[in-house]
Amino acid sequence: MSEARLASRLPGILVCIGIAAAATALGHLAPVIGAPVFGIAIGAAFAGLVRPSVGTSVGAAWAGKYLLQAAVVVLGSGLSLSQVVHTGWQSLPVMFGTLGVALVGGALIGRALGLAIDTRVLIAVGTAICGASAIAATQSVIRARATEVAYAIGTIFTFNVVAVLSFPFIGHALGLSDQAFGLWAGTAINDTSSVVAAAFSFSPAAGQYGIVVKLTRTILIIPVTIAIAVNRRRALVKSSRSGVRQGAAPAWAWRMIVPQFLIWFVGVVAANSLGVIPSAWHSALSLLGTFLITVALAGIGLGTRLQILRTAGPRPLLLGATLWVMVALTSLGLQALCHSSIGM
Repeated sequence: MSEARLASRLPGILVCIGIAAAATALGHLAPVIGAPVFGIAIGAAFAGLVRPSVGTSVGAAWAGKYLLQAAVVVLGSGLSLSQVVHTGWQSLPVMFGTLGVALVGGALIGRALGLAIDTRVLIAVGTAICGASAIAATQSVIRARATEVAYAIGTIFTFNVVAVLSFPFIGHALGLSDQAFGLWAGTAINDTSSVVAAAFSFSPAAGQYGIVVKLTRTILIIPVTIAIAVNRRRALVKSSRSGVRQGAAPAWAWRMIVPQFLIWFVGVVAANSLGVIPSAWHSALSLLGTFLITVALAGIGLGTRLQILRTAGPRPLLLGATLWVMVALTSLGLQALCHSSIGM
């Protein structure tokens, strides 16, 4: 980044960092809500009360895109390719089943509700994989508006809170084993911090298993994002075909298929798998990743106008609620079907 560009973006970035610091403090006081939710809420409130300057808006927009991508890369340091094997084949049918339900349900139900395609894609992917990180990856491909990203993230985190409060109680009522509950939390709760909160509330053993499942699930960001990128590219080519000269093929934008930050993400995961990243660093890197997400969401919040969010109405929230219930029930149903350790 050149000095001129840095100078133009620095005010907005600093405002985002300040908001993230306050959000982090509030997140420690209210961990069920979490710093990322506070970050986007404070940013949106700030934008509603004090109209940001042009310089602040430029920096906030940069943070909302690129720092969110950086967070995805940093969080890859907590993943190991061997963890997929360690979770065993028992978790894979549940993981892929819930993924399919969320993606297909998001497309069909979102269309029935009359939602814009970007809104329903963001909510579906956020529900299917890992909340804000998946939304970040998808947003870089489809280039959704800030309001759509903000509403999708707000919807996802709303049901994260509900899950943290309700899942442990439901799990005990159903008589789930530690492994069954960890698998349920890891496949049906979106945000990693919420999975940890719910699973460890149930039991330490459930927490350990839930983390492994959740981190394995995060790897699905890569194939899903690539699939969305390919589909979006085909749609763009089809829509612009009438303006292309006969015999001339549109230029292939490879970054739309494999965004650069995803390549870095894979590299970091591979490095961690090889032991290049010391285990002593994992906790600090996890905190850094969460803080970067909070800074980025503050930037998204600063670009959001509450009155615009209100115009969206209840339909996105209804889609999020429907998908959340469908994924939670699918996870339990597939565990029972696969003869998992439910009730043992």
